[in-house]
Amino acid sequence: MSEMRVVHREGDAFAVLVRDHVIHVDQPYAAGGMDAGPTPVELFVASLAACAAHYARRYLVRRHLPADGLEVTVGFTMSAGAPARVSRVEVRLRPPVRLSDEDTGGLLAAVTGCTVHNSILDPPRVDVRLENEVTAA
Repeated sequence: MSEMRVVHREGDAFAVLVRDHVIHVDQPYAAGGMDAGPTPVELFVASLAACAAHYARRYLVRRHLPADGLEVTVGFTMSAGAPARVSRVEVRLRPPVRLSDEDTGGLLAAVTGCTVHNSILDPPRVDVRLENEVTAA
């Protein structure tokens, strides 16, 4: 199993350690944070956008189509009710060239087959475990 670690920094700010990378997350000023990074929800949506971009670029390259300048924009809506969750995500692709009907369908199929999209459609089981043991220093 791959593993990441999240370390509290201060207030609502955390550092997410991913291999040799550090991603800073926080809450916006309006929510009591220091806005030192995106929120966890923004990272969730950003991971879908980045995955879509990756699959779109790979599709374009495989088809020998220009990939430089590919843009992916995503918008998301939070649910008005409980539980708190993202209720809608819209992914918009802007390839650098006009695509044929065949490549339009192929690009959409590639993007909807991205790993993050598949993980949302068929969600993983999430086990939450409390490790209540305190180790002496």
